[in-house]
Amino acid sequence: MVKAVIFDMDGLMIDTERLLVKYWLEAAQVYGYEMKAEHVLGIRSMEAKHAARKLKQEIGQDFDYYKVRELRKKRMNAHIDTYGLEEKKGLGELLEYLKKYHYRTAVATATDYERTTRYLSSLDRLRYFDEIVCASMVEHGKPEPDIYLEAAARLHTEPSACMALEDSPNGILSAYRAGMYAVMVPDLSGPDEETGRRLYRCVKDLSQVIPLLEEME
Repeated sequence: MVKAVIFDMDGLMIDTERLLVKYWLEAAQVYGYEMKAEHVLGIRSMEAKHAARKLKQEIGQDFDYYKVRELRKKRMNAHIDTYGLEEKKGLGELLEYLKKYHYRTAVATATDYERTTRYLSSLDRLRYFDEIVCASMVEHGKPEPDIYLEAAARLHTEPSACMALEDSPNGILSAYRAGMYAVMVPDLSGPDEETGRRLYRCVKDLSQVIPLLEEME
């Protein structure tokens, strides 16, 4: 029986993944790097030190991850300040359901705490969560299980009684390693074969999580 539901944020609750791709590519181009969309997709939800190593291997050893990321952040923040954020389909319906039936809830995200709370507050969704856990709060970020284990501990719930909602393979691997029911809600790409083996289920949007919870009662 699931007692708690833990959410990733970017690409799962908020439609930011397309912005991440756009501004990673723009920032990389400014510094003369040939970055492609698949490079960005491969580091979704991944801890910075792992992402930096991966991109050096794929793009070149001279790729300055942190310099490019800083420019990406500035351009993406300017976009969000101008145009705001959009939430993903079914989020409100699912959050209301979880509140009604007294599920514990948390966010487990690679995004820093200030931006996480700002983003969710701007959509009036922060109030639905009991805990916010960011990668900076644990020793190892995704795809290691630390962030999900920390979220479960803060919710006073065994990992085996938690459902984790993710849109990326790195996030799914993190939740799977933590021993949770890993549910994928694809955003820019669906699960590959390896990711598929780690899933409890894959659904089209967040509202479809509700029937999963009902069948597990």
